[in-house]
Formats: sequence, structure tokens, C-alpha cells
Amino acid sequence: MTQETPIDLKYVSLLWAGPEQAPLIAKLHAELFSPAWSEESIQALLDHPASTAFTAMVGGAPKVCVGFVMAQLAADEAEILTVGVTPAWQRKGVGRKLIEGVARAAQRAEAKKLFLEVAADNDAAMELYRRAGFLGTGLRRGYYQRSGGTAVDAVTLALRL
Repeated sequence: MTQETPIDLKYVSLLWAGPEQAPLIAKLHAELFSPAWSEESIQALLDHPASTAFTAMVGGAPKVCVGFVMAQLAADEAEILTVGVTPAWQRKGVGRKLIEGVARAAQRAEAKKLFLEVAADNDAAMELYRRAGFLGTGLRRGYYQRSGGTAVDAVTLALRL
């Protein structure tokens, strides 16, 4: 399968993620991000009553986790804290399915807006969020620290629910 090959997303299941999925999400987060979040911090987040999270699973038994999203709700707003998809499954609609799933959960919780921030140099993620309907709301200069001491701006985005 090439990166542009479409897949049938009906074979990708979104499953609610609770604290018991912390090791799975932490492992995937470490493969995708540096610095990675610790299993303990992910478990604490998943334990929090204002949190909502999903994993994207494929295959039979056992299913394989190919992505995740974690968000928090506060009053009438929600914020995506982290989202990631394994490289083999990127650009196939999995990220969009995760974003749509967390947006539906936020709507059910009566959130009016869904926020997130993304590194300004992450073109693939910026395109994903743009296509999902997110609009820019601001810029945090030098927010992300890259190896070698380089700083990258964070773009803040919002989606009206």
C-alpha cells in the first residue's frame, strides 16, 4: 500500500480509551513524538473525569492500534491535547476519523468549540485540520523545542461544533 492508497475506513474501529490503554498509547506516543509523554502522565490524563480519548484499531484478533486522540472538556469548550497515527496509516483518513470521533464526543458533552495547537512546520497535520474545518486563532512563538535547541511556533486552531 502506498501512502496515497485509500483504505476502507469501516475496517478502522474507534474505541474509547481508558486508563488501561495508557501503556498502548504511551508506546505509540513515544514512536511518534519527542519528547514523548510518560505512561504515568497519560494514565493520569485518562483517569481524569474531564478527559475523553479514543484509539484507532485495525485487524482481527488481536487488533492493532494505529492511532489515538486524547482531549479534555471544560465548560463549553474542548481541547485536543494530542493525536497521532502510525506512519504506515498516515494520509489514509485515520487521523480524520479520530478528529471526527472526538468532535462528536465533545458535541455530546455540549462543547461549542474544539481547540488544538500544532507545530507550524507540521504541514500534514495543518492540512488535516484545515480539511476538518479548523480555523486559525493565534500563534505561540517558540512553543515547541526541537532537538538542537531550535524553537518552532505553535499555531492555535478552533473548530465550531
